[in-house]
Amino acid sequence: MKKTLSVLMLSLLPGLALAAGEHGAHGGHEGHDMAGMQQNMHGVGRPGTAAKVSRTVEVVMSDDMRFSPAQIEVKAGETVRLFVKNKGKLAHELVIGNLASLQEHAEMMRQMPDMQHAESNMISLQPGQVGGLIWTFDQAGSVDFACLIPGHMEAGMKGSIRVE
Repeated sequence: MKKTLSVLMLSLLPGLALAAGEHGAHGGHEGHDMAGMQQNMHGVGRPGTAAKVSRTVEVVMSDDMRFSPAQIEVKAGETVRLFVKNKGKLAHELVIGNLASLQEHAEMMRQMPDMQHAESNMISLQPGQVGGLIWTFDQAGSVDFACLIPGHMEAGMKGSIRVE
């Protein structure tokens, strides 16, 4: 029985890995429609690749609940590396999305403040950490970003990206 269970568990791993790859590993979201949230990314862009990065934009997060810069301009089709620095003494994150999906996710964060992020459109950094994400802005319009740690977006920690 023990061997049969082990074989069954191992046979399920490739399917679980595929499912995690399709929807992203986002701990603490059980019971929430992460696939639906990802579909709300239409018009926001998609994950980019390092080989296609045309430039790097440095974004600083601080405890005054602000991003610097809070407005970024890119060209439609451009792949940009956002090099993010947390200069504060609190944890912060940068999440790219449309305003509706960011507000929905912020509400989830209030319900589950310890959830961990591992999606391609977001980066969470502890005090003093640096990191980055690569994003392709595939169509003209406006894209938002915010820190979804409870209270941070509401205190003004948000910004926008104008895609021309």
